[in-house]
Amino acid sequence: MNRRKLLQLLSKGAAAGAFVKLSGGLAQSKIPQGATDTMKVLGATLREYGERSEFEKDVIRYISPNLRSRHTGADFAPLEKLEGIITPSSLHFERHHGGVPNVNPADYRLVIHGMVERPLMFSLQDLKRLPSVTRTYFIECAGNGQNGYRNPPDMTLTATRSRGLVSNSSWTGVPLSILLKEAGLKEGARWLIPEGQDAAAYTRSLPLEKALEDVLVAYAQNGEAIRPEQGYPVRLVVPGWEGSIQVKWLRRIQVTDTPVMSKDETSEYTDVMADGKIYAFTWVMDPESIITYPSGLQQIQRGFHEIRGLAWSGHGRIRRVEISLDGGKTWKQANLEPAPDALSVVRFKYNWVWDGRETIIMSRAWDEKGNTQPTQEEFFAKWARNNRYHYNAIQAWRIGADGKVVNGDKTLAGAPARLGAVGRGGCGGES
Repeated sequence: MNRRKLLQLLSKGAAAGAFVKLSGGLAQSKIPQGATDTMKVLGATLREYGERSEFEKDVIRYISPNLRSRHTGADFAPLEKLEGIITPSSLHFERHHGGVPNVNPADYRLVIHGMVERPLMFSLQDLKRLPSVTRTYFIECAGNGQNGYRNPPDMTLTATRSRGLVSNSSWTGVPLSILLKEAGLKEGARWLIPEGQDAAAYTRSLPLEKALEDVLVAYAQNGEAIRPEQGYPVRLVVPGWEGSIQVKWLRRIQVTDTPVMSKDETSEYTDVMADGKIYAFTWVMDPESIITYPSGLQQIQRGFHEIRGLAWSGHGRIRRVEISLDGGKTWKQANLEPAPDALSVVRFKYNWVWDGRETIIMSRAWDEKGNTQPTQEEFFAKWARNNRYHYNAIQAWRIGADGKVVNGDKTLAGAPARLGAVGRGGCGGES
């Protein structure tokens, strides 16, 4: 949008009451009593490690009260309370299968064995001596969006509970290809079996082709050591693929010719399709987007608003995001802020003047491969209604005439009362 159009838009907003001219009430409003008291006393002293303001303590991860245990399950990043594209390390979503282990970095070892010429063992310091890269990638739980399987939809849904099992970080580590080259791959090697150092000995199967492409053995996140809940001291980062394959607290990688078919990729993380087929390996995360403002349970007033949200895709860079202001009848292109890497979250924005009438707003994203988000109906034509994973249908928000924002998803005809794994609560306790 050029400057002239923006000024025209703002003038409409002012006419609608969204803006107060500086010569009017805004400039003449009173300064709150005590607002300048901080100028009369010395502030806090230097501290060794910074903390956020006490006035931001409500910006926290969401943990569902339905979780049966906090040792296994997930919590959600507070998407609608965050700015930019980098998720603070302390607010990155969590997913655990046996709690968070307390790994001493001095005792840490990573073993690479199996179909290799030279089995190797690395300490943390060994890894840090090797060539490193820093990349910005999203990580998304395969169960993100599980609330979309509910029918009728949950009217108390927020952006956090809708898509908060995704986070975006700057990761630093050693390309896994370097370690595999050093070990020497034997003929016939096709798969890697990474295992975590947690109480669940979490194990998955990773195709060698992907490992050699862009997988990181990461030891830093957003400029400092990885947080314990994110895999300290070392984890795998598998760009664009579901979070369940990105093994944390990485202790060993076995090179094999076949997948291991572990409990974590058979009893879970398999996908049920609408035609009855079950897919064992559905790794790549399809394109998604979510409007974070205005979004569920927020309250807005008539006038100008910058619609804001996030978009991402495991297939490649987000090329376009569109906004609908009329429930999907028409679509307008949003502005994208540049992303540092192809498999990073991007932020989109759209300037809008709300006239006070009830409406439904939506977003949909396209990636560089031409993939886009389906409607609810299109999604369930492909995926079974009792599936638990890879939900990426368009999320709608209904804005009432009173300015209250609620879930705008439709009730699906002929669907059961609840979709998904009834009684199991999903990985986040939300389905």
